[in-house]
Order: sequence, then structure tokens, then C-alpha cells
Amino acid sequence: MKTFTLRIAAKDKEIFEAIKTGKKKVETRAASARNGLMKEGDSIVFVLGSQKITKKIKKAKVYKTIGAMLRVYKVKDIAPHLKTPSQLRDMYQQFSGYAGKIKKFGIIAVELK
Repeated sequence: MKTFTLRIAAKDKEIFEAIKTGKKKVETRAASARNGLMKEGDSIVFVLGSQKITKKIKKAKVYKTIGAMLRVYKVKDIAPHLKTPSQLRDMYQQFSGYAGKIKKFGIIAVELK
């Protein structure tokens, strides 16, 4: 079993809190060479400044597109503070280089225990 470390920017503190409270059930990342290796049973350490949370991976799957992922998961399970698929797409656009990475590698959806 592997442990992955994922950093969360200070401006995204609400995402960290949603992971901590269990409101955020699905973590998503561009399925780059590193992130695409996440699988059931592995752990993720989420880091925000000096705070850390460790969660186990219940299930992980790579999707070719955001649309394909949204046929399986609800927006609120990925980003509890958002309501619509277009808001979620806009959020991904805010991350530098993310659209290109998703186009190249796909997007991994990781269900958290």
C-alpha cells in the first residue's frame, strides 16, 4: 500500500475542512503519472500549512473527461461548496495548467473512507 501526499493551497481551506468533516467524499486530480497510480487501500495525506489529515482510498478510477466522471459522481461529493457542473469546470480552470493535464491524462476520482 502506498501513501500519497496532496497539498492544498491556503486559499482552498474550505476544501480541506470539507475533507476533514467528511462532506467531501471524492478527491479529484489530473491523472498525471503520479496521481494516476492511486488505488483502493492506499492512503492520502492532505496537507494545509502545518495541518494534516490522512484518509484511506475506498475506490479510485481514471476518467477520460470531467463529463464522464460527472455521470458517476455528484458535484457536491467532489466540491460541497459548488452546485453545478459548470461551476466545477470553472474551479478546475483556476488551477494552473489543469485543463491541459486533464486533456492529456484524464481525471482521477478517488472515493475517501
